[in-house]
Amino acid sequence: MMELLIPLSDKSAPFYEQIYRFIKEEIRQGRIAAHTKLPSTRRLSDRLGVSRSTVQLAYDQLVAEGYLEPEACRGYFAAEIDVLLSLGEERTNLPEAEDPAQKGGQEMEIDFSPRGIDLDNFPFNTWRKLSRETLTMANKNLFTSGDPRGEPALRQAICRYLQSARGVFCRPDQLIVGAGSEYLLMLLNQILGNHVIAMEDPTYKQAYRVFRRLGHPVVPVPMDKSGMEIKALRESDAEIAYIMPSHQYPTGIVMPVRRRQELLAWAGEADGRYIIEDDYDSEFRYRGKPIPALGGSDREERVIYLGTFSKSVAPAIRVSFLVLPEHLVLRYQENCGFYASTVSRVDQEILRRFLDEGHFERHLNRMRGLYRNKHDKLLSELERLQDRFWVQGDMAGLHVLLESKAGKTEHELLKKAEQAGIKVYGLSSYFLAQDERQSHTVILGYANLTPEQIEEGIQRLNQAWR
Repeated sequence: MMELLIPLSDKSAPFYEQIYRFIKEEIRQGRIAAHTKLPSTRRLSDRLGVSRSTVQLAYDQLVAEGYLEPEACRGYFAAEIDVLLSLGEERTNLPEAEDPAQKGGQEMEIDFSPRGIDLDNFPFNTWRKLSRETLTMANKNLFTSGDPRGEPALRQAICRYLQSARGVFCRPDQLIVGAGSEYLLMLLNQILGNHVIAMEDPTYKQAYRVFRRLGHPVVPVPMDKSGMEIKALRESDAEIAYIMPSHQYPTGIVMPVRRRQELLAWAGEADGRYIIEDDYDSEFRYRGKPIPALGGSDREERVIYLGTFSKSVAPAIRVSFLVLPEHLVLRYQENCGFYASTVSRVDQEILRRFLDEGHFERHLNRMRGLYRNKHDKLLSELERLQDRFWVQGDMAGLHVLLESKAGKTEHELLKKAEQAGIKVYGLSSYFLAQDERQSHTVILGYANLTPEQIEEGIQRLNQAWR
């Protein structure tokens, strides 16, 4: 394991961003070789004199962009950067959407990142109080090995939340808690075995990378205005479909009931077919009533539900969960029951109390209000551009899409935004299939921006994109 000496001298940027940028550049330049083990979050935080959560945020971003690979019980390792870069080069020479823009020495002043969250309004005092009380309860059992699936009380609390908020009815023994969605997908691979997986195109690239690394053939399936095309899915010979029906990432499509029923019908037509429902971003909806999860409509036990607290609480807590159909629970116990839980029992107890004592509900309601205000502010400011752009994917989630009416290319839009000191993200690198058509769409996230930054950013883009 190597040591890292990271200069934290940029007073205009958060510590986690400086750590993220430094490690990313070291990997890109080859100074950190592929498969090199990085210091643990605790070790690096001690060395730099920052909080562990600060380092965790940086590592999470590097994992999300494919620069680091987490290995359960082992730590974080530098990814093979040549493989990462080739994913973006399969289609075009446009900048990778998940990478910061080529700044050329110019600091991006406003970053419309689609992955950000509002950490300024995280309930630090509540979390600190629960942490302190949990550690002073003298409960020695919390420092012993726990249930491999996660603490029963936490799983019960998550089940109650899923029933009330997402319409998913499950028992605690169907639920598995793990440190991040990537780990749970690796676990699911050992439960189901190797299968052809259909993925929406465009899609969440991190899941794609995990499936490919595990050896699954991945078939990109195009989307229409309702989501994954059923005809193309049938022609794919896939046995598993990975979808995001409540708020597709990155397009923002909310799948209507009819298409959901067609997907469930497809899954029920043959033994061994499953739908992996990634319910990412489902907590934040701005138009109409909340849409129940697809898993709540599943009567034939073909839906595997994947959820996370990364957006609703914070990425750094690293708590995600799987809900297995009843008949897969025994297969999990036989194939994977010997794996220890990857989430600390102490952290699980803190999260359990956060849920059971009503803190999560209050926090979520508060964040919905804050994000709605930012969402409305962004749409209001985007009226300046309505003669030149279509706005899409604005019904839910924490980002929107802008498509050029005049056919301006993504590359041109990103370059002009960069010249104005604004970071926006292209849609092109989220596609899996090779496509010679030029993208005309950019992504704007707003969760980590203030209303003032949103206004300033759109004003600059309005001038830059004339």
